[in-house]
Amino acid sequence: MKSHIQSLLEQAINTLKQQAIIPADFEARIQVDRTKDKTHGDFATNLAMMLTKVARKNPRELAQLIIDSLPQDSQVSKVEIAGPGFINFFIDESALANQLMAALKDEHLGVVLPTPQTVVVDYSSPNLAKEMHVGHLRSTIIGDSVVRALEFQGHKVIRQNHVGDWGTQFGMLLAYMEELRAKNGEQAQMELSDLESFYRAAKVRFDESEEFATRARKLVVELQSGDAYCNKLWQEFNDISLSHCHDVYARLGVSLTRADVRGESAYNDDLAQVVLDLDTQGLLAESNGAKVVFQEEFKTKEGEPLPVIIQKADGGYLYATSDMAAMRYRSNVLNADRALYFVDLRQGLHFQQVFNLARKAKFVKPEMSLEHMGFGTMNGEDGRPFKTRSGGVVKLVDLLSEAETRALELVRSKNPDMDQQELEQIAKVVGISSVKYADLSKNRASDYIFSFEQMLSFEGNTAPYLLYAYTRVAGIFKRAADIDLSDASIKLEHDKEKELGSKLAQFGEVLNRMVAKGQPHALCGYLFELAGAFSSFYEACPVLAADSEAEKKSRLLLSQLTAKTLKQGLDLLGIETLERM
Repeated sequence: MKSHIQSLLEQAINTLKQQAIIPADFEARIQVDRTKDKTHGDFATNLAMMLTKVARKNPRELAQLIIDSLPQDSQVSKVEIAGPGFINFFIDESALANQLMAALKDEHLGVVLPTPQTVVVDYSSPNLAKEMHVGHLRSTIIGDSVVRALEFQGHKVIRQNHVGDWGTQFGMLLAYMEELRAKNGEQAQMELSDLESFYRAAKVRFDESEEFATRARKLVVELQSGDAYCNKLWQEFNDISLSHCHDVYARLGVSLTRADVRGESAYNDDLAQVVLDLDTQGLLAESNGAKVVFQEEFKTKEGEPLPVIIQKADGGYLYATSDMAAMRYRSNVLNADRALYFVDLRQGLHFQQVFNLARKAKFVKPEMSLEHMGFGTMNGEDGRPFKTRSGGVVKLVDLLSEAETRALELVRSKNPDMDQQELEQIAKVVGISSVKYADLSKNRASDYIFSFEQMLSFEGNTAPYLLYAYTRVAGIFKRAADIDLSDASIKLEHDKEKELGSKLAQFGEVLNRMVAKGQPHALCGYLFELAGAFSSFYEACPVLAADSEAEKKSRLLLSQLTAKTLKQGLDLLGIETLERM
């Protein structure tokens, strides 16, 4: 409905342009918002106040001219001027009811699908030298949620798991893998199954033995030169490392697959060409033997230019080099309209610099959008980055296991007589969902405090609350399974019916905002409000005990659309629903 109001206003502005009240070449930015106070209508716009200078009329006079130029529309029951020049729109209740009926019958819940784009989404991107830890959680689940929403809208989404699978540390790891194989044969595979211990042991060997360190450096050179033996060792290590990652993805319900992996190594053959192309365009300079790019747009507080290092003095490449190659690939090969990078906010300057350089060097098409979707840190209750009690980094698998254990205790306390197998299945869903939702419900740009107690609560904006809200709605239909709704229609008569109907109609708007800004917390907030609106409706409006058959069926349809919207919304967040808790 919001987009419909915007369309009506666009037509009114075109009429005023034809009448020469507004300059013909003026591009009006039309913003329509939902009102908080329903006495002011359902939607409002400050368009008249925004155009008062170009039209050379006072806002209220211009507001009236806009209203007079609006096309007749049966979905709008009334339009009024308020205050200094706001225009308020009142939506016809029967039109809203029709919109809800259409949403109920539509697999996309009435969401108006935009023009499809090709969107590359860079997310998760763990370092294959170590097991995934809590620092990888946000990129993985925020990126996956936005990917799901983009696909729901009909966009062609290309997932890119830009894993850290290249660089000098791999020489050390391959040397240790080689050494273990020589000593222990196949038992080396068992030691490699614990990546953290394997990495620490390799680092100890590198630091204590010059002979080992020399071999490690030699293996790096051979690996980067395409040596078949080194490549075989490297591939075996990557396969084992990736299996760890995909075990975690499976537990999290994340949609990344092995086919989505395109790590730093994939761009190795293009790195020298990146350097050459930048040099040919006169963008490269030399600084202490390194090849760098200075951009006027980026300077220190003292006014000194900030370099983007493209190649180190020893000939090695950096993140910026592979990022430049990746952007060129995503633009020229994948033909992306948008490229979204779900990477820590602390990398903000890096992405500003490489995005700017990629455009300067014409590595990406001018119309391609490059967007860093930065996120804050997950902190412990002491406000510091989340650590184990001993001060180490928390493995993601350990965090998920603890969440499931705590959820099992919680679910068992509420269902002491439930079958153990069902208890464990519910606990698994509740535990994983709680971890994910606690993160997704926060503004991604903010740091947040991780608390098992808060995330497993059945009160407030939490996964257990929403999962339970869904089971309540689903429970109505277990008792109403024999009621035929084929000839039923929605009627919005009670205030709580209207409030619930209005909230249900907002799903598409919220989804657009989530996708445009990469903010799953907008969808979380909406689902929480929807669950609250349904609870108020359910208390005030008896469903199965309604006064008439038509009223009962209408309320069942509202309940059905609520269940579908909650289920779809949670699915877009990567959260599985339950029929019983």
